[in-house]
Amino acid sequence: MAELSHRALRELIEGFGGCEEYFTEMISAGALLAGGPFEKWYIDNGPAPEKLVFQLVGADSEQIARAAAFLDRLDCAGIDINMGCSAPIIRKKGAGAAWMASIDRAGELISSVRPAVKRRLSVKLRIGFKDDFDYLVKFCRRLEAEGTELIILHPRTVMEKFKRLARWDYVGRLKQELKIPVAGNGDIASAEDLLRRANSSCDAVMVGRAAVRQPWIFAAAQALSPKSTNPSSVPKALKALSLLETGLRFLELLARYQPPEFHISRARRFFGFFCDNLKWGNYLKNLMNREETLSGIERVWRGYFEEHEE
Repeated sequence: MAELSHRALRELIEGFGGCEEYFTEMISAGALLAGGPFEKWYIDNGPAPEKLVFQLVGADSEQIARAAAFLDRLDCAGIDINMGCSAPIIRKKGAGAAWMASIDRAGELISSVRPAVKRRLSVKLRIGFKDDFDYLVKFCRRLEAEGTELIILHPRTVMEKFKRLARWDYVGRLKQELKIPVAGNGDIASAEDLLRRANSSCDAVMVGRAAVRQPWIFAAAQALSPKSTNPSSVPKALKALSLLETGLRFLELLARYQPPEFHISRARRFFGFFCDNLKWGNYLKNLMNREETLSGIERVWRGYFEEHEE
């Protein structure tokens, strides 16, 4: 998630008990190879390198292979190729979901990346440009044949964005067609949703925006699991949950792990979701968006709780 799945958010989630894997923001293969000024923050693998997956985006297979080889030498859990981003600016460059327009082109990309990567190689994608399950199966079988070890499906078409509910039945159906694991992503809004999908016909569940809105969502799902019926199994951090302190903690982590040039944009993105936990959240978002410094955002955040102690 652009401007969201960076180290500060991962540190925040870890404080509630963490999750099994973290995926980075999209890392531009071209910018990484060119030594862009901010790339060291994009490839920061803390706080748990053994659980981190580097997510690459690009339009040139040779560049992506070289970038994947570079990242594979770092401590991580795997390399992910983004074939699912539907943002027009990404697709127009031939990157992201644009790869789904050609089975051969996508297959050739994986065949060039696979020899460069020793760790797990995954691909995140969508259904395709049309609602065509047969095409999706053919596309994924080609990726599988070229050495992809995990498919992460966001079951919407490229053009749908969030106009309709994700077709989670496609995740289970695709799993039946492939030999490799299939994970699902989309419309996870609560710990209950996460647990329900995790118990369905898929190998894993990826949570996006809800993990920003509720950084404790993984801990809450574990607490709800039949395997954790004992109330004492609820993490202490979850029992002592404070929205005020969680927001302040995020600002502290943001200042520590992100460059000053990123502070405001990433603070606004985070609180754009996190404020949904509050009764007057939209009003608070507007106030915070007027601020140009982290200290100003912190002042507004504290002020809200002083006015609304409840």
